[in-house]
Amino acid sequence: MKIGRRSFLRQTTLSTAAISLAGPVAALGSEKKRVVSAYDIMEEMRKYRKFDAHAHVGMNRSHPDDAARQIDENDRLGIEWASISYPVLSREAPYRPEEARENNDVIYKAMKRFPNRFIGFFTLNPHFPKESLEEIKRCTDLGFRGYKGYLQVKINDPLYFPIIEKLIDLKMICLMHAECEIGVGGHRMKYDIGEKAFATISEDMIEAARRYPEAIFQWAHIGGGGDWEYMCKSFADIPNIYVDCSGSNNEEGIIDGAIRILGEDRIFFGTDNMFYQGVGKILASNTSEAQKRKLFFDNYNQMLRKGGYHVA
Repeated sequence: MKIGRRSFLRQTTLSTAAISLAGPVAALGSEKKRVVSAYDIMEEMRKYRKFDAHAHVGMNRSHPDDAARQIDENDRLGIEWASISYPVLSREAPYRPEEARENNDVIYKAMKRFPNRFIGFFTLNPHFPKESLEEIKRCTDLGFRGYKGYLQVKINDPLYFPIIEKLIDLKMICLMHAECEIGVGGHRMKYDIGEKAFATISEDMIEAARRYPEAIFQWAHIGGGGDWEYMCKSFADIPNIYVDCSGSNNEEGIIDGAIRILGEDRIFFGTDNMFYQGVGKILASNTSEAQKRKLFFDNYNQMLRKGGYHVA
């Protein structure tokens, strides 16, 4: 008896053990199942180079060595490179202007420690315009290759304009934490997860992308639990908005649906530190081998190439 790739993945749900173990696929549960299966997850996974377009170091305070922990996860999953950031997490004033610098220093140490595995994205708090521009200069001098924004200011707020303009000059990606939920920014959405009204929503990014068509915007985690179909449909005619498929939501059809709406060139593989889910949802899709190569590595590396920030 043989089962196909889709059936296998549907039955096993790509458990953590199934992807993470370096040996045979332990999650199959029995010797009998290993014998009858014609599909080897590990063999399939190893076919593809992988570049994680959305990861974090320093935010897992329960682990004494978060950078090494992530390298271990990446080794198990064949993730060759990862873009890492440590965004400013404070959501309400009073803010500290030093927080961005402190977080970026954590990323810089990880970059220096693992120079052939991590590229760094700096964070900022746009409530401090002068300090933000100074921090961009400092971080680019240190070798950072892009920007990661969070929840302090919407991407279409005028506070962001000088930051976006500088990113355009540097040909850097603007990766933005964003939401598509009920109640965010007063718009109708799918789930209420209690985010603040100044979280970036789809309409905000569309406005910013239309104002700055030269900019490269990356919408974070369509797999983050929001209304991914609404997100993708909103961006269909906005060519300078790309999406990453990170997040813990493994809804069936998310990858195939995103490709159907946006095309195969505007989607980046990412995990947001949901490592096996990020790999599994692409493996479980109906994409061809060529499309998987694009999603796992080529699309993102080609976008970094615009500024000379790609890897070999």
